[in-house]
Parts: sequence; C-alpha cells; structure tokens
Amino acid sequence: MLKIDAHQHFWLYSPVRDQWINNDMAILQGDFMPEHLQPILEHYDFQGTVVVQSDQSPAENLFQLENAEKHPFIKAVVGWVDMQAPDLEAQLQAYQQYPKLKGFRSMLQSDPDRSLMLRPHYQSGIAKLQTYGYTFDILVLPDQLKYAEALVAAFPEQRFVLNHLGKPNIRLRQFEDWVADIKALAVHENVYCKVSGMVTEADLTRWKFEDFKPYIDTIFECFGMERVMYGSDWPVCRLAATFGEVMEILENYTANFTNAERALFWAKNAIRFYNINMD
Repeated sequence: MLKIDAHQHFWLYSPVRDQWINNDMAILQGDFMPEHLQPILEHYDFQGTVVVQSDQSPAENLFQLENAEKHPFIKAVVGWVDMQAPDLEAQLQAYQQYPKLKGFRSMLQSDPDRSLMLRPHYQSGIAKLQTYGYTFDILVLPDQLKYAEALVAAFPEQRFVLNHLGKPNIRLRQFEDWVADIKALAVHENVYCKVSGMVTEADLTRWKFEDFKPYIDTIFECFGMERVMYGSDWPVCRLAATFGEVMEILENYTANFTNAERALFWAKNAIRFYNINMD
C-alpha cells in the first residue's frame, strides 16, 4: 500500500536560530537531514514525504527546496512566507518556479497576537495564496481554534490543513472544549487534518495507545475519511517516540478499516491536498 508521511522536518541545528529547541529537548539538538530519514522510510515502506518548515525565513524555503531537488522521496515542501509582507505577491510569483513548493505555514501557535490570522493584512495574504494555488498549514494551540474556524470560513475556496489535531493537551486529558472547536472547524470542507504530533502532547515517557484513541476518534468522526492524513512529525516525535512507534499507533487504529479507507489516510488524501506528482 502506498504511504506518504505528510508532516516531517529537516534542519542543520543552530543554537542561535533554533532557540525553540531548548535543553529539555537535547535529543533534537543535532542535524536531521534527508539521509537520516531515508533509510527509516525505506524500512517502513514509505514512498514519499511532505517536509514542513521549522524556521521562519526565506532561507528556510531554499534549504528545503534544495533538499527536495536532491532527494526524490521529498514530494512536497511547505515553506514559510511573511503573510503581511508588502511584496508578498511578488514573492509568490517568484516561488512559482519551484513545482515542489506546495504551500506555506506560519508559526501562529507562538505568536503573542493570538488572533493574528484574523487581521486584515494577514487575511489579504491568505487571499493571495488562493490566487497562486498554494495551500496553508494551520499551526495553532487549542485557544486559537475558534480564530482558525473564522479564518477558514472567510476563504471557502482556499485549501487548509490543521496540523497536529490542533495540539490538544493529551497529557492532562483536556478534551471537551477541544472537541467542540474541532467540530466547528471540520464543518468547513476546505479544511483537512493531519493526524500527527500526538505523542509530544501526551506524557512523553508514559503514553499509551488508549491516551490517543478519543482524540483520533473525534478527528475521524468530524473530518471523515477523505480529509485526514498521516504525519510522523519526525524528528520532533523523537522527544517521545520513534518513527516506528508513531506509525504503529495509527496502524493499530486503522487495522480494521477497508483497504480503500486505509489508502486514503496513508497516502491519497495527502497526494490530493498537496497536488503531489508521484511519477
């Protein structure tokens, strides 16, 4: 069965640039590059990945696009762009030369302005993404899900994908408010969801499959089979689990799905959303 990892990262570690990788995350204070991931993908029979930005700079885009040029298993790049830049349209026009650049992501989860995505200049940027056919990855915390719902409602033709289930606090079993917000967001059929990033929202050393099941149940019930996709969040997942352990959570969950349903979740939805060329 075809498998695409719809959410992973590469970096050459810089303690100055990558200050989000603090001393509690020492396992991530190193280089994680395509040559490190490729044998893992081959071992677990993945045919491709979507690499997602981890730094907010134009240099990040070029770095990831160079990786994608050298390594055919990288099928798509989600980069970064300043959504409020005066020259945003010129930047998007210039990026058209890179067929593997499929969309962009902002680190909204850490912005002091929790509702930044609803500001007029930001929404003007989203409108330009739609014009040039780029997707938008929504990276938010649960307190921002209501703003995310307002954003996607304002752009019904724009393709959005929620990262990491909206990062519910699985460790503390915070659930009810998150469920209500997920239900409201999923009503909008232009929004997909990555089933990714769960292990790092749980107890890093004592998580078990049962911790995740109610959250995964909610995502599949709300988004349906055609708007969910798998992501490992490698190497960030290494804070709590190996690539294989993350995959096993969803292998167990989807074990009784039909072959057609599994095909959608493990590859086809990501291919359709990001318009990936598998040739």
